[in-house]
Amino acid sequence: MTFLLLVKKVLDRMLETLVMVVVAVLVLDVLLQVFTRFVLNKPSSWTEELAVFMLIWVSLLGAAVALGRGAHLGIDYFVGKLPKRVRLATEVFVFFCVAAFSFLVMVLGGIDLVRSTLELGQPSPALNVQMGHVYLAVPISGFFLTLYAVIALVERLRTLLGKDSTIPV
Repeated sequence: MTFLLLVKKVLDRMLETLVMVVVAVLVLDVLLQVFTRFVLNKPSSWTEELAVFMLIWVSLLGAAVALGRGAHLGIDYFVGKLPKRVRLATEVFVFFCVAAFSFLVMVLGGIDLVRSTLELGQPSPALNVQMGHVYLAVPISGFFLTLYAVIALVERLRTLLGKDSTIPV
């Protein structure tokens, strides 16, 4: 089990670092866009497109980081008022749904989206980047969402079955 925790820690660190780098590139890109638009009075043709692509990657990968940290969005006000076992059962159901959606829609559907877009050879207008490469954010983030949801699901199940009580309640 410690090996799996080590692997998760390494993946967490890599994903968080990637998100930080993408956010930094996004900030620099937007600053460049503002500079060229208002100071040089000649807006850059590619910075807006790059900002949109970076925002796609940040939002999808950031969702995976949030889920991995247990900081994902949820209506936990009502769930928090449930008895411990009912709350754990509810969390098991929710994490199962998240894992199933992430795998089926984001990983499998995302791979199909990337493959078909790359086959079409659709480039972006300003950067001339293959749109399939931009859409890679969907299956990659889907992989991390699936992984983190399965980890959380197993932790909740172990706690619910009385085999582990590491989950804070």
